[in-house]
Amino acid sequence: MTILPIITAPDPRLKLIAKPVAAVTDEIRRFLDDMLETMYASEGIGLAAVQVGDLRRLVVMDIAQRDGGREPRYFVNPEVVWQSEEENVYLEGCLSLPGQFADVVRPKTVKVKYLDYDGKPQQIDADELLATCIQHEIDHLNGVVFVDHISQVKRDIILRKLKKEKRLAAAD
Repeated sequence: MTILPIITAPDPRLKLIAKPVAAVTDEIRRFLDDMLETMYASEGIGLAAVQVGDLRRLVVMDIAQRDGGREPRYFVNPEVVWQSEEENVYLEGCLSLPGQFADVVRPKTVKVKYLDYDGKPQQIDADELLATCIQHEIDHLNGVVFVDHISQVKRDIILRKLKKEKRLAAAD
């Protein structure tokens, strides 16, 4: 498996909208495996293909990793088909915005339809952290990053920090 480079903000590629996948092929499965390996290597719990420069609607997740376990999940063409009116607030971070965190309000519960690793149609009812994570990753597929959900002032502070870090890294 291959560890893929993760795009970090500010980068205009994170604002691009991913295209649906026509079919789950062996190539798609290999790429999903590479995405999962990349996510694990970066100690994340979710990764969208857009974050590694691929504009296909692919997501990998493993919220069990937070507790040292492994329960990988693969989502091809994920789509929220229902969301609760009740909301939750989570302190979100992102592999594409390293070291940056903010409280984000999202629906507490969602119903998501998708294709699984084998291309079979699935539906999942997700709540709490799983719901937050899948919404966060679907946002990536739609050109949205978590800081788009917070105040302009907080967003500008975070993006300025990331720009500065990129400049300093480029100067080294």
